[in-house]
Parts: sequence; structure tokens; C-alpha cells
Amino acid sequence: MSAHAPLAPLTRPRRLVPGDRVAVVAPSGPVPEDRLQAGLDILRGWDLDPVVAPHVLDRHPRFGYLAGEDADRARDLTAAWCDPDVAAVLCARGGYGAQRMVDLLDWDAMRAAGPKAFVGFSDITALHEAFATRLGVATLHGQMTSAAVFLKDAESQQHLRATLFEPESVQTLGLPTARALVPGRARGITLGGCVSLLAADLATPHARPSAAGGLLMIEDTGEEAYRLDRILTQLLRAGWLDGVAGIGLGSWQECGPYEEVRDVFLDRLGGLGVPVVEEMGFGHGDTALTVPFGVPAVLDAGTATLTLEVPALT
Repeated sequence: MSAHAPLAPLTRPRRLVPGDRVAVVAPSGPVPEDRLQAGLDILRGWDLDPVVAPHVLDRHPRFGYLAGEDADRARDLTAAWCDPDVAAVLCARGGYGAQRMVDLLDWDAMRAAGPKAFVGFSDITALHEAFATRLGVATLHGQMTSAAVFLKDAESQQHLRATLFEPESVQTLGLPTARALVPGRARGITLGGCVSLLAADLATPHARPSAAGGLLMIEDTGEEAYRLDRILTQLLRAGWLDGVAGIGLGSWQECGPYEEVRDVFLDRLGGLGVPVVEEMGFGHGDTALTVPFGVPAVLDAGTATLTLEVPALT
């Protein structure tokens, strides 16, 4: 068992109500303007008032994979979080770049501003971890404003909308595809995201020392079976998975034949002695449910569901 104190519930922000102002930021990769506008239209259809941070459509002068300079992306996120008129901060897309700017955020000012809903996934995993350890705020691993799945999949849209406005209506998560990989039932605090980003976060400033007491919800994209093996082996060797309560697996888009990927999970995770549920329907897949991080929940391999003990937002 891990020597680290088990995870504790984080502070849940308030739910959204019609008319709320929400800020859209781009902490990672560049954002196509047409997809941004399409996403803003969806938010307006939810009776929200979206405002776009100043540098969302920027491109870095040398690194085309970044949405502008690190300092500008950090300034946008800090300003959005600290604006008392903004009820939620939504990420436009993932890609890469959050790790480059996370230490440039004004964490003291953000802590003083108090909690608000924060939504994103993929590269935003680095920010989910930072918000947990530096702010103590629960966050939402969910669809981003300019993400292709958000723009085209009604179920993904509606699940995020329900999580934001009526969170008690979506306290049990799991698509029909979900099934037990390792049997059992466990209670813990939700955490997770892109597993490659969790591994990349090890030993960085303010990184979470362990997933002890956690229900680890992981997914990824574009990582072949041997790379997933390497990522999970790193987490195991670092002791980060010691004491984890249970594991939920999302989508593994472009990670090769799923049979190979499943074998890696059985080999690397099966020996932990905790329940593991596969194909739960979050992440980069064609339909992506919104998973709250930092809340107490029960992972039941028998029913292949994650049931939140409290709504994601207050």
C-alpha cells in the first residue's frame, strides 16, 4: 500500500444557470476559427454568454503546434479565472502546450478568485492535475468548444450540458460498450485524463505524489500498445499507482488493434487487485461522456458504471 495520504474530495464549483458568462481559452494547440465559431454557437444555444480570450486564435511564431506564446496563453487563463463575471472556463482544444504554460499561471490570484467550473480533456490533463493540487478545485474532463466530437456528436454535447446545468441528472456514467476487465467494486475520489500526460507530470512541481485512494479514469490517443505499456510501467515503477482503488478505461483512438491494447491493460493493471472497467465512453472516442475529477464515486465492474456520490457541481 502507498505511504501517501489517500486522495480527499475537492471543492466543487457551482453549476451554471441560463445567462451565465463563460470564457473560452486556448492553453494548448492552435484553434481553427470556423470550429471555434461553431462551438460558440452551441454554447449560445444553451443560453450561455461565451467570451473569447484575447489570444485564442493566436499561433506561435516558431512552433505551429502552439496557440501563441506561453505567457499569453497563461495570461488568458489567469484573467478568465479571476474575472468575477465569468462562471466557467472552457478550453477550446487540446493538442500540446499546457505543460509549457502551467507554471506561468498566477496561482495566488487564481486561488483568491475561488472555484468555478473548468472543462477540457486531452492535453488539458496537465491543468486538471494542477487545479487539483494547487487550487483544490474539482474539474470536468469533458468536451472542448472546438473539438470535432463536440461539434458533431449530440450525446457528447448533451452530457456536458447536463453536467454543467443539471449535474444530479448524470451521476451514473457508462456507455453500453462498458464491461468489466477485472471484477470488483471500489469507492474513491475520481482523477485521471490522458495517461501519457499523467506520466509526463511525474516529478514536476506540485505534481500529485500518488493516486492512492483514487478511481483513476484514463484514456489516450495515438499511443501504440508498446507505448501504453511503457507509460503504465513508468507509473507502476514510480509507485504512483500504489493504493489506487479502481481504474476506468475510456477510448484508445488510433492506439492500434484494441485486442493488443486490452492485453497490455490486463498485464500491467490486472495485478493491482482492483476493479478495472473498460470502454466506458470518455476521451477521444466518437461519443465522449463528461467525467468529473475530484469527487467521491463508486466504480462497479458488475454494472460497468461509475456512480458519483455527489453531483459534479453544487
